Amino acid sequence: MNRSIPPAIKDAVEFDLKLKPYEKFTLDNGIPVYVVKSDEQETLQLELVFPAGTWYENQSMLALATNFLMKTGTSKHTALEINESIEYYGAYLNRNTFHENATYTLHCLTKHFGELLPVLSEVILDPVFREEELSVYAQNQKQKLAVNLQKCDFVANRYIDQYLFGEFHPYGRVSTMMGYDALQTEALEGFYKKHYTYNNCKIFVAGNLPENMIPLLNQFLGSSKWNGESHLQRLDLPIQPAEEKKFRIFNDENGVQGAVRVARPFPNRYHPDFPKMLVLNTILGGYFGSRLMSNIREEKGYTYGIYSQLYNFRQVSAINIQTEAGRDVCESTIEEIYKELQTLQNVAVPQEELDLVRNYMIGSILGDLDGAFQIIQRWKNLILNDLDENYFYNNIQTIKTITADELQHVAKQYFTPADFFELVVI
Repeated sequence: MNRSIPPAIKDAVEFDLKLKPYEKFTLDNGIPVYVVKSDEQETLQLELVFPAGTWYENQSMLALATNFLMKTGTSKHTALEINESIEYYGAYLNRNTFHENATYTLHCLTKHFGELLPVLSEVILDPVFREEELSVYAQNQKQKLAVNLQKCDFVANRYIDQYLFGEFHPYGRVSTMMGYDALQTEALEGFYKKHYTYNNCKIFVAGNLPENMIPLLNQFLGSSKWNGESHLQRLDLPIQPAEEKKFRIFNDENGVQGAVRVARPFPNRYHPDFPKMLVLNTILGGYFGSRLMSNIREEKGYTYGIYSQLYNFRQVSAINIQTEAGRDVCESTIEEIYKELQTLQNVAVPQEELDLVRNYMIGSILGDLDGAFQIIQRWKNLILNDLDENYFYNNIQTIKTITADELQHVAKQYFTPADFFELVVI
């Protein structure tokens, strides 16, 4: 081997990406378990997913409060005892609530799984919603909300979602002081019993797994029909966007920056234009070398950073361009955003730029597939949205083959400035 000759450079688009398959098991009570094994490290991640997101609540913040307070005590142990049991083994038990789903995720060393699974099982199967814990939770959340409402960026995020989807839609609903005050333990118990049931549970596991994992899961989560059966119907709720398009809100008279949002609704991930927009959005503002960043940050100096995001919601998505800029240049920032949108409508993307973005996106996906934890997240998103690996491979194919003409056609259809909501919070 002649080490004075460098190896050939291979573009990311030349790689043949493969999504490592999962194994599927079924517990005795019917709970599906999706598994991606890896022997690289002596760790594992176990995630329980329930259809218990904000979509299903009939009272504001009920889903979030229920998910959070399940970990604050059972009939046998207090919140302190639960947390000490987990921390003793150097593990971490996290919970999250999203629009459609709610999760409980355990990260631990493989050798401690047998000691920690009973703790997780107790949290899921036997939570007690105590009045004092709810009171502390509501008070803490109200204090956080009071602080956050002074931040223009936080206020802008709340309002833009309301304009896009409607203030009563789950995607546009926001937390309020009155909402926290209205929470009652009886409502939390009812939401828990309806949504955290054995037949609504899916389990995703990744990492270095103990040989007796399935028997342990059967013992603590699969041996009974806990909480009974609950058959939920997911309805498509009406989207009610704001009638006006331009909004200016004064929030902090002493602030020196304003939060800018330029956004519009967009079809969901099942629409054929969605993977095309993933590419176009990356060109517009999806990475550090994007059009928006090059113009508004590098050339104009209006902001430290500006990004364009494509929401990934189930019913409908949205394109959201967001930044913080000096108060005196917020309006100029919006003008430049519209210029970039119209440029993509009127001028085809140069091949060199398109090749760069292709390599960036494929390289990012390669990084996202580095390890069992990342791979199981890919599978989780597909499974929970009733998709299979063909969706993943079709998106890869779109990134590799989409043409400048196709991108320009998508831009002409969705990048008309008049279709966007404008919001500035200063």
